[in-house]
Amino acid sequence: MPDPVRVRDWNAASLTIAFGIATVLAAIVLIAPSIVILITSFTDSASLKFPPSGYSLRWYRALADADQMQTAALNSLIVAIWTTALSVVLGTGAAVAVSRSRGWKARLLDGLFMSPLLLPALAFGFAALIFIYRIGLRPNLPLLVLGHVIVCVPFVIRTTLAALAQLDPALADASLSLGATHAETFRRITLPLIGRGIGAGGFLAFMASFDNVPVSLFLADERTEVLPIHLWQQIETNLDVRTAAASGVIIVATLILMALAERFAGLTSQMR
Repeated sequence: MPDPVRVRDWNAASLTIAFGIATVLAAIVLIAPSIVILITSFTDSASLKFPPSGYSLRWYRALADADQMQTAALNSLIVAIWTTALSVVLGTGAAVAVSRSRGWKARLLDGLFMSPLLLPALAFGFAALIFIYRIGLRPNLPLLVLGHVIVCVPFVIRTTLAALAQLDPALADASLSLGATHAETFRRITLPLIGRGIGAGGFLAFMASFDNVPVSLFLADERTEVLPIHLWQQIETNLDVRTAAASGVIIVATLILMALAERFAGLTSQMR
């Protein structure tokens, strides 16, 4: 008769190995495309080909003359900054409201604020475009920012709620008992303690806005072309190698921002 302890240990080891293999495969699937793009961006040829026949920085130098691409990148940066600022303000307020609610009210508010993540972004962008035209408006920069805010606020809410869940309620009670108002307690006690959670959510909102395609595809007008849409159009029409160089810059910048977010906001811990 098999030893139950050995069977249990064997099953646990098999499960660990299976999860390890799945993790490695998932990492390869997620990381490999970025590595391919980075390597391709250093090609010295005039076409996108992997692996490159030779290596050069010519396409990174060519970005200095890509005026339309620079304008699109600036538009994306402006939209992302405004989206992040508004998402942080609205998301923090919503998270505080949810954390102070109890029972079905908390579940209702949480489900309401998280609903943009459940709806496919493409469907939301198309529905937003129809709604805008129905009320007599046209796509423009403020409406593009508003659309990004709707899909980015949930990131701030989720990380801020995680930070609030780790907050000792006795600290706020002590502040109120010593004569501080609710506003002073929030500004001097609560806000500094949940700052890392807000910062982590702000980082996620910024990245989600800067890289957003579905909402921008419907709500951006002809004067507000954003970088993801511009790169998509360039790849679709003429396979411009500068798109690979621009993607390489975005990948490196994202890694730097992630390292900074981990260093100063504890991104990983705030997402648990």
